[in-house]
Amino acid sequence: MKKPLVGILMGSDSDLPIMEKAAEVLKEMGIPYEMEISSAHRLPEKTARYAKTARKQGIEVLIAGAGMAAHLAGVLASHTTIPVIGVPIKSGALNGADALYSTVQMPLGVPVATVG
Repeated sequence: MKKPLVGILMGSDSDLPIMEKAAEVLKEMGIPYEMEISSAHRLPEKTARYAKTARKQGIEVLIAGAGMAAHLAGVLASHTTIPVIGVPIKSGALNGADALYSTVQMPLGVPVATVG
């Protein structure tokens, strides 16, 4: 098995149906990837450690999906210079608006490309 080039992360297993779509595209293109559940809120140390060691592991890009207070992409971007793609996931009382704003409104120096 090839070393993964893409890290697909999600805040919880409820995000898996959406993030599996990214995995399907990567698989079709023959791009090796790995998937992890790593909540920015519940597992902050794990999330930071993943971002800090990703480059050394051969990861070239991170795709981060989360709903509601979706801070996963921003937290990852704050700990690495690897490109981070944020995927706000529709959920909760605000129907995904909170996830969108949390992902797209990053402070200076914490770049996240937002798709959805």
